[in-house]
Amino acid sequence: MASHEELSVFLADVERRAFRQALYAVHDEDAALDLVQDAMLRLAEHYAERPAEELPLLFQRILQNAIRDYFRRHKVRSLWVGLLSLLSPRRDDEDEPDLLDTLTVEPISSALQPPETQLQREQLFKLLEEALTRLPARQREAFLLRYWEELDVADTAAAMGCSEGSVKTHCSRATHTLAAWLKSKGVEP
Repeated sequence: MASHEELSVFLADVERRAFRQALYAVHDEDAALDLVQDAMLRLAEHYAERPAEELPLLFQRILQNAIRDYFRRHKVRSLWVGLLSLLSPRRDDEDEPDLLDTLTVEPISSALQPPETQLQREQLFKLLEEALTRLPARQREAFLLRYWEELDVADTAAAMGCSEGSVKTHCSRATHTLAAWLKSKGVEP
């Protein structure tokens, strides 16, 4: 059984990676934040009594289900909103930007690195993010679970709801596609 402290440490550790994973899937920061928050709440509410070693797989499964639900809801909403917008007059709302959205926090470890190293890492990370957005959804999901979340093949298959062979195929295709794309951008191993 995971203690309250173990659950808190796990959620703090997985927070940024989960956000990136959701952002790659939905391409909307607000929706990605909502998905991660919802997945964290579900984990805490329904699975806090589980052993700490089960938390990563449970969280990934919850997050992936939340992402799939988002797309289902989005599809239905866009259909109805599209139909209803034809019947109502347009109204433009002026939204003021949220000041918290402009706040950026640098991790302590990267602040200790020389500026040129920080710049190279940021540029490489941006290239990698761009490459990840170009992958098909299942390949991206498998890649992120295996290599960023460091789940083994069996846990990744369980989180994705597919066979271990499918995970290996998706990961292989993703790594080859990423390597070729990065090489075309001048990044060599």
